[in-house]
Amino acid sequence: MGAGLPSPGPLSLRDRWRGLRNRLFSSPRFHRWAAAFPLTRPMARRESRALFDIVAGFTYSQVLFACVRLRLFELLARGPETAAALAHRLALPEDNALRLLHAAASLRLLERHDDGRWGLGPLGAPMVALPAVAAMVEHHAALYQDLADPVALLRGERPATALSGYWPYADTDPDARPEALALDKVAEYSTLMSASQPLVSEQVLDAYPLRGHRRLLDVGGGEGTFLAAVAERAPHLELMLFDLPAVAERARERLAERGLGARVRTHGGSFFTDPLPAGADIITLVRVLFDHPDERVLTILRAARAALPPEGVLLVSEPMSGTPGAQAIGDAYYGLYLLAMGRGRSRTPERIRELLLAAGFAEARLLPTRLPLQTRVMLARGRRG
Repeated sequence: MGAGLPSPGPLSLRDRWRGLRNRLFSSPRFHRWAAAFPLTRPMARRESRALFDIVAGFTYSQVLFACVRLRLFELLARGPETAAALAHRLALPEDNALRLLHAAASLRLLERHDDGRWGLGPLGAPMVALPAVAAMVEHHAALYQDLADPVALLRGERPATALSGYWPYADTDPDARPEALALDKVAEYSTLMSASQPLVSEQVLDAYPLRGHRRLLDVGGGEGTFLAAVAERAPHLELMLFDLPAVAERARERLAERGLGARVRTHGGSFFTDPLPAGADIITLVRVLFDHPDERVLTILRAARAALPPEGVLLVSEPMSGTPGAQAIGDAYYGLYLLAMGRGRSRTPERIRELLLAAGFAEARLLPTRLPLQTRVMLARGRRG
């Protein structure tokens, strides 16, 4: 036992079972038996398939990436096509086009029709309806670059990652003036966030109706896409947006284009060094906290608490770690994505609740959302309601 390390306590019944399971699963002889025995054969095949899917996962994602890069889903949204016609349109040799079509069909992205033509499959059709997903897939080229050597990433041997360059604020000195980021530096990531925001906005607004509130401040509000959804859902609300000066300027322009210029007040600054604008009785943080480490999150939450009246409400919306049925999304996908991005962290609802209470909020609770794998919503109050 190493010096200073605590002695392990007695094993729980669950941990004893896990030890037995792992000894069995590590035995080639057991695998041969399980694959042959009729009662265990379905489980053995299912677990083998699950393991192989992990091994082959990068290939699957690259099939999707190729379909998006080639605009294949948009092309087939007009109707099914023959392989020869698709090969011509995609500028691919026909044999390679068929290889891609069969690969996409195996992943349920495409389907082969009875007449031999190819059309959208049950997972490909939503790619047409949800352009934000396609934008994220395109964006993953930077993530794939950073994950080429995941061990180097985990050891901190890659100080400059592609994603940290894409999200220029992620590794910015929190004491630096926010004017350091110019308009052209924030344009690309602001556009991506705006494209994906409608997927989240509807769920947040369904989870918490805004009746009874007078003025809403969206902190880290990007180009104002969430506020535009709020404006439509709650026409009685006064609206404010706070973000880095270059981002707030983009928001002002985009909101004016939507006819909301007179209704939304935009404020530029840094929530690490500047106080948030006062006057709101509800503040929203939509996909903001998981971009930052705990100490920065506490700074943001304390700034929100200071800007709210005693009975004010804070809504925190983001994917959360440990979500039932979506553990891999919160811990595997966002865990490594945020590591490559810089200093972000995927957190459990329990950890977010702890941070909210540490920041001075009196209570915090989860609200149900229709698609918790995509976003969860936590409500915090300055004092118990």
